Amino acid sequence: MRTHLTVDSPIGALTLVNADGVLAGLYMHEQRHRPGPEMLGDRADAGFASALEQLEEYFAGERMIFDLPLAPVGTPFQQRVWDQLRQIPYGQTWTYAAIAARIDGGRTNAVRAVGAANGRNPISVIVPCHRVVGSDGSLTGYAGGVERKEFLLSLENPARVSAGTLF
Repeated sequence: MRTHLTVDSPIGALTLVNADGVLAGLYMHEQRHRPGPEMLGDRADAGFASALEQLEEYFAGERMIFDLPLAPVGTPFQQRVWDQLRQIPYGQTWTYAAIAARIDGGRTNAVRAVGAANGRNPISVIVPCHRVVGSDGSLTGYAGGVERKEFLLSLENPARVSAGTLF
């Protein structure tokens, strides 16, 4: 059974989706590839306490690693990309090519596919797709909007963003 809850955050409204007791989605308002209301389930407050607590700690600068059971739904390739996103350390960025190389045995042939999978990440913030940048360090390709990506990167590493460098 799916349920959802919408809460305010420093980056705007976030909709959390619970599927059978596990976090299956975290979507920003006006996020590309956000599912329609029929896919979110009924509105409920129960089942979100841990996720809400950890998100509050993250936005307060007190949490660097999320420790929640997750159930993102995607293809096997998307799952591999999302697993790699969770390996990017707090306050750091990786390029699409670096992720492709990690998935594709050192080759970077899958850069576009990595970008597409990154853009369809169903658990934003917690699965840190905002930590992926273009090969030149540019803040490209964020389904929640570049302003939100910049905010999250600045939250995690204020010195890096204020210096104008992401590496």
